[in-house]
Amino acid sequence: MNDIQYRLPQKRALVTELPGPRSAALTARRRATVAAGVGSSVPVYAADADGGVIVDVDGNSLIDLGSGIAVTSVGASDPAVAEAVREQVGHFTHTCFMVTPYEGYVRVAEELAALTPGDHEKRTVLFNSGAEAVENAIKVARLATGRDAVVAFDHAYHGRTNLTMALTAKSMPYKAHFGPFAPEVYRLPMSYPYRDQDGLTGEQAAQRAISQMEKQIGADSLAAIIIEPIQGEGGFIVPAEGFLPTLVAWARANGVVFIADEVQTGFSRTGAWFACEHEDVVPDIITMAKGMAGGMPLSAITGRAELLDKVHPGGLGGTYGGNPVACAAALAALDTMRTFDLPGRARHIADLVLPRLHALAAEVGVIGDVRGRGAMLAMEFVKPGTTEPDAELTKAIAAQALEQGVILLTCGTYGNVIRLLPPLVIGDDLLEDALTVIEQIVRSFV
Repeated sequence: MNDIQYRLPQKRALVTELPGPRSAALTARRRATVAAGVGSSVPVYAADADGGVIVDVDGNSLIDLGSGIAVTSVGASDPAVAEAVREQVGHFTHTCFMVTPYEGYVRVAEELAALTPGDHEKRTVLFNSGAEAVENAIKVARLATGRDAVVAFDHAYHGRTNLTMALTAKSMPYKAHFGPFAPEVYRLPMSYPYRDQDGLTGEQAAQRAISQMEKQIGADSLAAIIIEPIQGEGGFIVPAEGFLPTLVAWARANGVVFIADEVQTGFSRTGAWFACEHEDVVPDIITMAKGMAGGMPLSAITGRAELLDKVHPGGLGGTYGGNPVACAAALAALDTMRTFDLPGRARHIADLVLPRLHALAAEVGVIGDVRGRGAMLAMEFVKPGTTEPDAELTKAIAAQALEQGVILLTCGTYGNVIRLLPPLVIGDDLLEDALTVIEQIVRSFV
């Protein structure tokens, strides 16, 4: 990334133990005021961030392999995004698009129509969060089809609102004791190559799900199938080749809306603009958020015009949806992605990281699977000689990485997956340093 000019030094540097005294003091203040139900992955508090580093309030410079959960793909202080935000707030911060509209919203919709897969006529609605986008995609599908049932998959994560909790598979911490949940949501088996029976192809896994849909629901009752092309919180599960296209073909043949949840996978993260492009899948509706606006809260659904235009005026929207500052940030972030070819950069990251992860897995015997695409990569940890998940080891590795100045995120239905989600603008040297730290820590446990 020689063309990128970083504002902060791109190096790991620890000047205190972690957490340092200022972070510890903030934690004490937090406990007195912030609800305990809001968790944080690491106990340090950010003061600055740029490129691939986060500097905490004690002056420690940490390597960021989380990107705020795939949000800061262009970096946490991309100059183009920062300038676009400054310019927009100098004019107005809000009018509500449903009251007094503005060009930024329209421009974002135009960009998404051009970027998302398919050459059909498209319409877009903007919201604030991924969960909002998913919820509204389901609303559109139900209204457009006149049907109620929705299919989601094992290991799925779609959000924390009532409907999206129903779509989400994992109970703790996302669903436990928050029910009852929205009805007419059905869960079907996912293609999970590492844990599927040997030899199960993507097409066979899809046919397994289709058989259950036909028997348990009936195509004439099914409004939508929603799926992450690569599952995020569920463990960065990449379905076997053919799984997604087979589902799409069945959905098209039966008038079922196919929704690709690209909230985490979208906007260059997997080495393409959208993960469904890897198998030439064209969704009827695609949900987006996270990486699209350089850290500002913005989400979207883009879909076939004949679906979205069936909704009556006023049926979609929200007070803050498509906020003008967030729209300005999104337009700048998309320009940065194009200028620096961040889909290509994500592929480069995979080329750099995957050989080292595969070599480590072959050496240590506690990594059952290495998987992912682009800069969305993961290691699944198991007990030696088995496929039994080892969540405790996974947690310990992430904790030790933090102690050495590397921020890692865990995920997975079984809590045994470490995911690598670096900013796409991270430099090779910084990434190599982080990988060396991870390798040394994993080796220390075996």
